[in-house]
Parts: sequence; C-alpha cells; structure tokens
Amino acid sequence: MKLVHENAICYSGYRDGQNPREGLYPSYNEVKEDLLILQENWRYLRLYDCGPHAELVLDVINTEKLHFKVMLGVDMAAEMSNPNCPWGADFSQEVINANRQKNCDEIHSMIALTKKFDDIVFSVSVGNEASVEWTDHMVPVDSLVNYVKQIKKEIHQPVTFCENYVPWTYKLEPLVAELDFISIHTYPAWEYRTMEDALEYTKQNYYSVAHHYPDKPVIITEAGWTTASNGRGIEPWNANEALQAEYYQQLLAWTTEEKILTFVFEAFDEPWKGSPDKLEPEKHWGLFKVDRTPKLVMKDIYPNKVININKNNAVA
Repeated sequence: MKLVHENAICYSGYRDGQNPREGLYPSYNEVKEDLLILQENWRYLRLYDCGPHAELVLDVINTEKLHFKVMLGVDMAAEMSNPNCPWGADFSQEVINANRQKNCDEIHSMIALTKKFDDIVFSVSVGNEASVEWTDHMVPVDSLVNYVKQIKKEIHQPVTFCENYVPWTYKLEPLVAELDFISIHTYPAWEYRTMEDALEYTKQNYYSVAHHYPDKPVIITEAGWTTASNGRGIEPWNANEALQAEYYQQLLAWTTEEKILTFVFEAFDEPWKGSPDKLEPEKHWGLFKVDRTPKLVMKDIYPNKVININKNNAVA
C-alpha cells in the first residue's frame, strides 16, 4: 500500500477544566473551532480513542463538510501487569479481566465508528504505546494480533499499531505480519538529545525500523518537542518555543523530502495531562497554546491569528 504524504497532526481538544478521565469533554462548537484552525494547514488528523471526543470530532468533520482524513485509534487498557513501568502498573486479575472486556468493547466501537464515517476514517490503529517496556497499559502481542485479525474481518481500512520505535525490531515481529503498515514514535527530547543531533537521532529511530521491514510501509505517528518542563525527564533549558520551531522545521523538511507521512505531536497544549505541576512537560507539546493562540512555530503560518474563545465560536 502507498500512504500519501500530507501535513498530519495529532489532535485532542481538551481545554482548561476538561479531562477525559472525569468525563469532561469539549463541546461541538469548541471542536469546530479547533478544526477550523487546523484545516488551514493540515489534512490528516490522528485520534487516540473511540469515545465521545472522537465521535464528536468525526461528526463535526462530517456535518461541517471539512476536508480531513482521520486515523482512528483504540485506547487500550492493561491486559497484564508490568513491573518495568516506573510509575507503577501492578494489577489484580479482576482488573485485568475488566480491562480485557473494555478493550473488546473499544474494538467494537472502533469498527462501528469506522463504518459510520467510512469516507473520513482512512486507517485505524489497534493501540498506542501498549508494548514498550515502560508502559502502564501493557497488552500481550498475541492479543494485539487477535484484535487486528478481528478488525480486518469487519472493515476495509488499513490497520496499524502506534508504538515507540524500540519494540518493532524484536517483540512486535508477529504483529507486523498482520499489519498493513507500521507507525512509530520518536522523541529525541525524552532521550536527553539536544537540537544538535535531534533530527539525526529521529532518522536513526525511523530507519532502524524501516530497514528491518523493507517490504512494509513505515510512517511516524508521533514526533515533536515540548515548550516547557519542570525537569521531569526533560531538562528545562531543553524545552522552549524556539527549540520546538527548529525541530519542527527540520523534521518537516526531511519527511517531506523523503515522503514520510508524519503526524506531528501535537495540535494544542493539554493541561489535564501529567502531574499537577503547571510546567509538567506532558502539558506543553502543542503547536498552539491551550487558549488556541499559535506558538512561535506557527507564527509564519498564522501571523495575525487571534483566537477568540467562547465568542460566538469566532475564529479571527
């Protein structure tokens, strides 16, 4: 299969006071506002689950006749404990059994949404970072294989799995045999790289997988640079808007030249993520701030953009 290179971005629309864990979701007008911003520069969106937020995004695209194509994801829960997870992932058998049922339900939701929005969903992912050694939602590879087989019986869209670059070259080989294409994540900043070798490191990550599977398409579904850090995992001096802009420009120049479909992480800052610390790096990967104003990386594309939230849904 051939994947067309277009501008692509990861999208979650959660604003201040909203949190999927608490069932607090963006409204129709808020999602519409986001998509009107994004449609100026992006064609492909990546969504992470099949819950109310994802269904709303697909509904807005359909109703407003926006020209997006969507990679729809599954939010996998842990089907086994993982002692290698630094923040803890030890689960009772009762929890694991409940998670397996949740995952089955999520797969059914994915299939239903994909059929409902058949002309918008261009591909699906069977999970996100559910096999890397540090994950808190580890899913056995054989379970992932079975989920892929189940999905392929129901829909015609290509199926992938989104994961850190490391597991692809060993434990995920049985899964690759079932996938239509491979989706990798690469984050130089999380691995203590500086801008001096960030792009080269990203290239190494990508080609380590692509060369391992010369007959399987490989895309990037997460790559980006955070603009703030409290020191957790990323040194504060290595997180700012200037560095984000530099990495973005280098990344897009390379992936455009090589025609590698790349979903930049991510559209908007998400304050619900990570710890309560406001400088937690998980909160600051957006190319736009949580108030929807552009960061430095977007100033050339949105030079005079002022986003007015909750004012008749205007985007000025």
